[in-house]
Amino acid sequence: MDSIDIRESRAEDIDSIMSIYPKAFPEEELRPVVKELLGDGAEAISLVGCLGDGLAGHVIFTICSIGGSDKTAALLAPLAVDPVSQKRGVGGALVRYGFEALKKRNVSHVYVLGDPAYYGRFGFAPEANIAPPYPIPPEWREAWQSISLNGASPPPGKLAVPAPWRKPALWGP
Repeated sequence: MDSIDIRESRAEDIDSIMSIYPKAFPEEELRPVVKELLGDGAEAISLVGCLGDGLAGHVIFTICSIGGSDKTAALLAPLAVDPVSQKRGVGGALVRYGFEALKKRNVSHVYVLGDPAYYGRFGFAPEANIAPPYPIPPEWREAWQSISLNGASPPPGKLAVPAPWRKPALWGP
């Protein structure tokens, strides 16, 4: 089995990154927000996971703030692993590497809107104190999750996101 190499993405990775998303999410079009996050100048950590010589996965952690707080937070999204490389630990390695990179930047919390069964493996739990940037459907309530990287709880507030995430369609069905 190939070992997983995690590193920051580079300009020459863009085509490979863009090819993963429609394969991983055939029902969703995530490439525009990925392209925007990578080219917008938004403060973000973009990581790729490689197996052998091939790019197998990608994640972006966008640096955000919490309204009414001086805490720095991050939004984990999107995360994609090529279907031929799934169930090999690529997604988990990307998330854990990202957590370590965020801790070095004094990010206190990470938020995600995603599958609780998947993200719960990393310690994410339903979030009730920090609101997402836009209302989410009631049936997605458990999918709005967070993890503290420093053990502290932020005061109640709303996640303030950069421009690429300020599209209500990204927060609903």
